[in-house]
Amino acid sequence: MALLQSLKGFVSKGKEFVRAKILNGYVPIFSQFGQDIYASDIVQNCIDIIATEISKLQPRHIRVDGSGMQTVPKGPLNRLFKFAPNEIMSTRDFLEKLVWLLYLNYNVFIYPTYEYTKAANGTESRTYTGFYPLNPYQVDFLQDERGTLFVKLYFRSGDSFTFPYSDVIHIRKKFSVNDIMGGGLNGQPDNAALLKVLQINDAVLQGLEKGIKTSLSIRGVLKINTMMNDEGQRAERERFEKLLQSGDSGILPIDLKGELTPLNLDPKFVDKDTLAFLKSNVLEWYGVSLAILSRDYSDEQYQAFYENTLEPLVIGLAQAFSKTIFTARELDMGNEIVFYQKDMMYLSTTAKLNLLKTAGEQGLLSDNQKLALLGYPPIEGGDRRTMSLNYIDVNLANAYQMGRSTNGGKSDEQAN
Repeated sequence: MALLQSLKGFVSKGKEFVRAKILNGYVPIFSQFGQDIYASDIVQNCIDIIATEISKLQPRHIRVDGSGMQTVPKGPLNRLFKFAPNEIMSTRDFLEKLVWLLYLNYNVFIYPTYEYTKAANGTESRTYTGFYPLNPYQVDFLQDERGTLFVKLYFRSGDSFTFPYSDVIHIRKKFSVNDIMGGGLNGQPDNAALLKVLQINDAVLQGLEKGIKTSLSIRGVLKINTMMNDEGQRAERERFEKLLQSGDSGILPIDLKGELTPLNLDPKFVDKDTLAFLKSNVLEWYGVSLAILSRDYSDEQYQAFYENTLEPLVIGLAQAFSKTIFTARELDMGNEIVFYQKDMMYLSTTAKLNLLKTAGEQGLLSDNQKLALLGYPPIEGGDRRTMSLNYIDVNLANAYQMGRSTNGGKSDEQAN
């Protein structure tokens, strides 16, 4: 693959490494797996919804000055983020891939490729050329003689690469008992509790399938009151089946040799409350409500979904990208990566109109911002801001009220 070939130039060579020291005493070698739960349609639907929503984000490199004003500098970062972080993925594909890898392994590694450029004063800086989500099957953490942390990634192609850990964007989920990796103590997805629920749910579904098949397949027992050999019984059964197929009235004519005993099967199915309970356990695990899963949600339901499930991902992405891409000096100068969520248009039309009325009357939105909220393109001269004259500065309002009280409630013209 072209990516693996390009990464070979970044492998640290000629260094002696030892295993990194982990505070909990475990050897820092982690296998990446956790696919057992992904056979469940509910699990896949939950992750797909989260990945689809995150794929709507718009990553941007911004610079914030001392007064809090934001500017979007021109450069390779915003060019990469706008359309294609690498040559085989669009920005939407890239973000969706990150979420799937994160939920698959509870860890995702992104490698930013870059070139060094030298300024006129002789200083070197990085010019980023791409961002690649990686899916290694094993990850080792190493240290050199100076204690610098490195990460060695093993791929199923047989290749392995060692990078400074500070050069790799590492995003974790459920970062708890392990010192470096997300997931459980061994740096792997800790899905044991969820797996139990999924196994019960699978057993219930299989029971439903068998119960339905049984109730529809065996309808009765045909007793043949004569001694027949196998061929005779087969011929009698075939004759009976023909009667079943041709019996439009529902009444079957049978001679004295045959006696039909109907079987009244009554398979017991699991009640809907139990099924709903099993499903809700999976949904709660991923922070996806039934309304979100069925794509039939209100503004309040989506807002809760965003704040509890999506927003931590948005914040984590921004912080992980910023700390890896920029040096400490660049961060001090106000550089950061922000994942804007303006395309997550969860508000209903009524809610949008109410927002336009409130924010528009206060002069908080330009005409183009109002159009964008409704999904319309910008217009020429749309940077204009308008506001209602029904509002007045608090200080002026106090002075106006004091003036009316001194004039006996008369207007200024009446007082004159």
